[in-house]
Amino acid sequence: MIIPNKLKKGDEIRIIAPSRSLRILSGNGIQTAAKRLQALGFHVTFGKNVEVCDLQDSSSIEQRLEDLHEAFADKNVKAILTAIGGFNSNELLPYVDYALLTENPKILCGFSDITALANAISAKCNFITYSGPHFSSFQMDGLQAYQTAYFKKCLMEGQSFELQPSNEWSDDVWFLDQDDRTYEETEWKVYASGSTTGTLIGENLCTLNLLQGTEYIPDIQERILFLEDDELTTPETFARDLTSLLQTSKSIKALLLGRFQKKSNVSEKQLHFILDKHPQLKNIPVIYDMDFGHTQPIMTLPIGGEIRIDTKNMRLEVHEF
Repeated sequence: MIIPNKLKKGDEIRIIAPSRSLRILSGNGIQTAAKRLQALGFHVTFGKNVEVCDLQDSSSIEQRLEDLHEAFADKNVKAILTAIGGFNSNELLPYVDYALLTENPKILCGFSDITALANAISAKCNFITYSGPHFSSFQMDGLQAYQTAYFKKCLMEGQSFELQPSNEWSDDVWFLDQDDRTYEETEWKVYASGSTTGTLIGENLCTLNLLQGTEYIPDIQERILFLEDDELTTPETFARDLTSLLQTSKSIKALLLGRFQKKSNVSEKQLHFILDKHPQLKNIPVIYDMDFGHTQPIMTLPIGGEIRIDTKNMRLEVHEF
């Protein structure tokens, strides 16, 4: 896998909206996110169609592709951040100019619905993409230090780094009231012990499953899966989605699970009940309640990058370099 060039101060970051429109964000939120990235030393620019907004709070396939292709073709753009998630980035996949992207590998970072686009690009173009903050994620004040630290470790620093739990986490609607938030103590938990090294593939489970049966799904044989789902999932839907993915790869090397949102009702008891159904998960490292997905804060992880896992010492080291 090709590793895109790391970011450095002075670089241009382009914001595009391959899923939902930037227009659903508040003006103050957009300014806050841009200022936070500028404070890190970046020049922030926007695709020309990011604020187009249709009946599904998105824009046409042609408009989204135009911004995607322009961002990759522009030699001044060193990284691409998605505005926010949504439901429809997979609409773009048959029409992406993968040859253009292959000739211009660069950082693409986002999560949730962006899972479809990011994994397809990695699979078709053979370069690493990233599961990490959207542009909109940089609006957040509380817990921003952890999020930004791992954004920098993964996208700016050219050396291996360890993954550590955040001190605290939240599942509140922070974008409605940043001054009134509820925090809880973080604990990453081990379902099955072990150690291994392998390639990371994954992010949002239900979105990754949209790629099954298409040419856009990455090879998940002998990979380390990192998976999460949002508040729209339930114990039943998560169980069947996980089963579906595991049936396409009976030889994964480890499973990392992001923390579930409370509305999903995927409790620890429910999760263990689901995992217990799969014998292969008892013989590989499985860690859950990790800091990626739809609770805050989230780390940045390389899709197609390498990670070393040792549950005995609870050490996880990313070494894509």
